Amino acid sequence: MKDRRNYILALTAFIIVVAAIIVFPLKKPKKEVKPPKVSLGRIAIVLDDWGYSLNNVSLISQIKSPLTVAVLPDLAYSKKVSRDLHNRGFEVMLHLPMEPKEKYAMEKNTIRISMDEKQIRGIVARDLSLLDNVKGVNNHMGSMATSDLRTMGAVFKELKKRKLFFLDSYVIADSRCREAAKMCGLRFAKRDIFIDNRNEPSYIKQQLYKLKAKARKNGYAIGIGHDHRNTLQVLKEEMPNFEREGYRFVFVSELAE
Repeated sequence: MKDRRNYILALTAFIIVVAAIIVFPLKKPKKEVKPPKVSLGRIAIVLDDWGYSLNNVSLISQIKSPLTVAVLPDLAYSKKVSRDLHNRGFEVMLHLPMEPKEKYAMEKNTIRISMDEKQIRGIVARDLSLLDNVKGVNNHMGSMATSDLRTMGAVFKELKKRKLFFLDSYVIADSRCREAAKMCGLRFAKRDIFIDNRNEPSYIKQQLYKLKAKARKNGYAIGIGHDHRNTLQVLKEEMPNFEREGYRFVFVSELAE
């Protein structure tokens, strides 16, 4: 009798458990859904004046975020630095010497407004041949040249032929570069902030914060610095912080339209 009672109790308990599972099925734990990564803005940084030396190649190689480097032609290390930095994953541009209004010493074969179209296009073609892996061009100095529509039209015809883009370093307010690019159907971008007009880490950081604010406001921003150790050291420290905040670094070619 006792065994029968225990059997009935066990059977009842089993039926209750089965019924509970049917009525209240075990819920699988929900997978944690991570929110989509939202970019607060895209930032492109160009570093001008490469080609004089290889001093900072090892330092820039420690930066893992996208950077664009602008290399001057016809210098001792122009071709080597353009090849080496491309191989390290950086985007390469020709930093094209152009005539300024100021009385500065000019690079060899600087483009001048007194030149005819054939001369201008010949210099652009020659300078491009002196570098490797060039994706675009920006102006070195050039306040005189970039304010002259005819001169920039000649430059842009050669760039258009080679399917390159142009970044206006925007060294003068009456630049005609955007107008000339539109006439030629050339992909174009314009500099927003110079980040190292003073070669001081505290100043460079302030300029980077201004660049970040502009990127958040407009969706993107372009900054220009130089082949300076202080600039590279600050970028190495600050770029990961910007990325953690939600900003995305890109090559300038991504922002050229």
